Amino acid sequence: MSDIQSVMHPAGADAAIIYQFTWVLFVGGTVIFAIVMGLLALAMRRQARPITPGVWILGAGIAFPVIVLTALLTWSTWRTGQLVPQTSHKALSISVTGKMWWWEVRYRDPTSNREIISANEIYIPVGESVYLGLTASDVIHSLWVPSLAGKRDMIPGRVTGLNLRADKPGTYRGQCAEYCGEQHARMAFHVIALPRPEFDAWLARQAQPAVPADTTVLQRGREAFLAQQCQTCHTIRGVTDVAPQLDARIADAPRLGPDLTHIGSRRHIAAGTLRNHRGTLAGWIADPQAIKTGVFMPPSPDLDGETLRALATYLEHLK
Repeated sequence: MSDIQSVMHPAGADAAIIYQFTWVLFVGGTVIFAIVMGLLALAMRRQARPITPGVWILGAGIAFPVIVLTALLTWSTWRTGQLVPQTSHKALSISVTGKMWWWEVRYRDPTSNREIISANEIYIPVGESVYLGLTASDVIHSLWVPSLAGKRDMIPGRVTGLNLRADKPGTYRGQCAEYCGEQHARMAFHVIALPRPEFDAWLARQAQPAVPADTTVLQRGREAFLAQQCQTCHTIRGVTDVAPQLDARIADAPRLGPDLTHIGSRRHIAAGTLRNHRGTLAGWIADPQAIKTGVFMPPSPDLDGETLRALATYLEHLK
């Protein structure tokens, strides 16, 4: 499994084209620079034969740029036309909303047709074009996975689209590419590409409600989650559900914090900032401001150590 954020390691069709653009422009620019420096050195020689201004103007000022730029324009137009079309037609659709400073990800359950809400990780099937419907809830963000495709801005009140395709299984790191506040640099995410059967199995697991708290410690953690009013901003399906007639409406409503129904299955917390395990969960609950200053989640100074560990253990087991 790779975990790469680099345009120099393309793993998708669009990323490969962008990678090729990078090398052509870099090598071409280097060759032109070398030629100009060579001509400059030649001109500084005392014995150099003088060249008439007309030759410089016609040759270096007109003919050379026209030939080079025409060739580059023709080639780039041809290659740009080979980029994956930005369309949701016949593509798996996933909705991603940029928030300060995390990512809400919504899938459509093919069985119940209800939305499955997750955060900070985008699962896709390998070898298939996936359409990401992008928007933002507060300020302008930008989604960029350098190994898979170019970037796309996420604008409040508008939906933009980006097609992703991974040609091989792996984990690819992405990053917000538009400055969006003091924690912009810690607004990362991961794209996990799985073979189709594994992706379907993962999606089916995510559609399920939270696993029950079947031990004393887990029950204490669950009770602490409710006592601390964490459900005001977070959802745990099967725990924070309301009346059935209101459930679908509330489930689809925007939440201030990520859906935690399967938080234990995620690789990181705090949008790629920390590895996900009991210790980092406890540290985050105790004082998130110490890790990401400015996040909306307040600290929990009133939690005693035993209750804090029980709550972190409970969240860790939600897989």
